Amino acid sequence: MVDSSLGTPAQLRDPNYTPPLGQAIPLGIQHVLAMFASNVTPAIIVAGAAGFGFGSNSPDFPNMLYMIQMSMLFAGIATLFQTIGFGPVGARLPIVQGTSFAFLPVMIPAVAGAGVGGLAGLMTGVMIGGVFHFCLGFIIGRIRFALPPLVTGLIVLMIGLALIKVGIQYAAGGVPLMGKPEFGSLEKWFPAIVVILVTLGFKFFTRGFWSVAAVLIGIVAGYIVAYFMGQVNFGNVGNAGWFDVPSPFRWGIQINWAIIIGMCLMAIVSAIETVGDTSGITKGGAGREATDKEIAGATFADGLGTAVAGVFGALPNTSFSQNVGLISMTGVMSRHVVTIGAIFLIACGLVPKVGAIINTVPINVLGGGVIVMFGMVAAAGINMLSDVRWNRRNMVILAIALSVGLGLQLEPSALQHLGKTMQILLTSGLLPAAAIAVGLNLLLPEDLGGDDYEGETQIDGLGEAAVRGGSASDLLDGKKD
Repeated sequence: MVDSSLGTPAQLRDPNYTPPLGQAIPLGIQHVLAMFASNVTPAIIVAGAAGFGFGSNSPDFPNMLYMIQMSMLFAGIATLFQTIGFGPVGARLPIVQGTSFAFLPVMIPAVAGAGVGGLAGLMTGVMIGGVFHFCLGFIIGRIRFALPPLVTGLIVLMIGLALIKVGIQYAAGGVPLMGKPEFGSLEKWFPAIVVILVTLGFKFFTRGFWSVAAVLIGIVAGYIVAYFMGQVNFGNVGNAGWFDVPSPFRWGIQINWAIIIGMCLMAIVSAIETVGDTSGITKGGAGREATDKEIAGATFADGLGTAVAGVFGALPNTSFSQNVGLISMTGVMSRHVVTIGAIFLIACGLVPKVGAIINTVPINVLGGGVIVMFGMVAAAGINMLSDVRWNRRNMVILAIALSVGLGLQLEPSALQHLGKTMQILLTSGLLPAAAIAVGLNLLLPEDLGGDDYEGETQIDGLGEAAVRGGSASDLLDGKKD
């Protein structure tokens, strides 16, 4: 539980409340640390696919550094669209925006082996896809009937389940070490375990700010341990510049309809994810459902952030699910805390040396923090599902959607005869699970014959507190209604 040093319970659930500045700043930075590695990774992957990434010895290598810089800058700008907003744009909620992994299946084939020359068509697709995504905001409220807690809760749960694997990979040393003896060694795991233990210790055995900032404190502790183990490298800090500005249309404009169509299709997936994330934040942080205005505003900000990012050479933006888990864990709903984090991201983008300093945090240290937060995303999804009437109809919908979605994650070779892009889209689990849940929810009759035990069925594993509808932060604090 958090005490009054941060604010009253009612204030902590209010998006417009600002905690004391001395506590709000580190809480904002905590949000940045939660998403930093995931935010810059897509740029590294795209540059590697194009042929000018790490180890390529390409003279175009500085373009990757520029893409990383823009990933930070426009994640911060897109986050301001969400937290501050203007007109219909922005949910005015503590939603953190960042570069989306969901678009990689479209982006990788678009630039594979093309070098910098492939970026013109890619960035044009990002811009047009962002405009399409923005337009979804006009109808997202009208189709929200197709996204009840059964669907959005399942989406958030699937996001959490997909991310959990990433957290373990980070803690074991990261994808570049997979297949090597160093991956999963005690040397890699030890700092991550320190992060987890310190996070749990501060969360449950301290109060007030120290409890709320448990993840940040855990990461700092893990960082110190990693430093003394020789895992922190400051080599890139000295090479980083002090100031740089974005260049519009850096690589030109090129129409590639395959990329544009792919970006628009993925925008629909991103919009569904944003509905789930927005609902997860309001449910986990304030114990309520998101309003239609908040859902539409979040979608507008998603699309605008992506379109603007494409103009300056950054990749598509979307709401970051790991920060949904952080909201649920801290119980601090203040959008102004996230605004502080956004300003810090913008500083990282404009001052490459700041980003280089943050980039010294070893990936296994970040892994310890995200294991906790990714698990909280899955828990937030389960909490959203606690509002569902568990009759036979809804149990069948959940069972089929979860089985197919999770099953394709666990056995991707089941789709080996499909095209590569379709394989990546479907084996993520999120798209098929969402499609099945939406489709069955619209097609199946509300009352199935013989469904005579409505309200009495509970899913094993939800737990008494979750079934009673307690928020994720309440569950973490051990409170029961």
